[in-house]
Amino acid sequence: MSSRVLVTGASGFVGSALCHALVAAGHQVRAMTRHPDTYSGAGEPVYGDVSDPASLEAALVHTDAAYYLVHSLDDDDFQRKDADAARAFSAAAAFAGLERIIYLGGLGKDDDTQLSAHLKSRREVERLLGEGEVPVTVLRAAVVVGHGGISWEITRQLVAHLPVMVGPRWVSTKTQPIALRDVVRYLVGVLEPVEARGRIFEVGGPDVLNYAEMLQRVARIRYQRSLPMVVLPLLTPGLSSRWLALVTDVNVRTGRNLIDSMTNEVVVTDDSILEVVPGACLGYDDAVREALADRAKDQPKR
Repeated sequence: MSSRVLVTGASGFVGSALCHALVAAGHQVRAMTRHPDTYSGAGEPVYGDVSDPASLEAALVHTDAAYYLVHSLDDDDFQRKDADAARAFSAAAAFAGLERIIYLGGLGKDDDTQLSAHLKSRREVERLLGEGEVPVTVLRAAVVVGHGGISWEITRQLVAHLPVMVGPRWVSTKTQPIALRDVVRYLVGVLEPVEARGRIFEVGGPDVLNYAEMLQRVARIRYQRSLPMVVLPLLTPGLSSRWLALVTDVNVRTGRNLIDSMTNEVVVTDDSILEVVPGACLGYDDAVREALADRAKDQPKR
């Protein structure tokens, strides 16, 4: 069965891979972007900007469903902007008569009063989309491992640039990383089934690791070496983000928002997604190898 689908954030890390997968599965894809003239990915490029509500009506025309994959980590006022965008998109989707919205949010315990601003914002967007007239399917994920992802790039660049890792307390926080291919598989898999509508699913790979273990595994896989680690409990999030900006190409603002989230344990506690989209996920090591291989293919040939 074919659906007419709008993908917001179509030129982004997850969105670009999703557009290719949806087209391959036979769906009609409208790829929403602020720069349709330069878009070169899968699907039909259409102009749209979630911060410009007037642009959403034309973007959503003749669609059955929409994927909501946008957020603004690199902005000091990202929580307000993301909330305003979610309200506007929910209203536009209802006006267009959409049957469903699919949103990729973040893992984290609902009763955790110490959620980071980033994860609180993800929950707020989830809530605002769900308050509208269109049923929303939510996939909550932790770190998505794949070439081009910010969290993955932080991991890869830290290992590449540092012979010894000086880490704050968040390196011992548990998380459940998932390969890009599996996030995309789940996103495509929940599009059609009626039983997925209006539900929240948690998704993750088979490995529960802390950030130190993730870094050390990348060092072994990529460089066949160990990564000694010194933990400094007094290294604050502000200092961590500035240090991150020195050794990676992630800016301080984005780094700070991500580091704040790394203090929250984010693991899957409900595997009901397997009832709708069965199948095993890649382990972390294989996801790392795939991300490194995709990066190598993307490098200019000398």
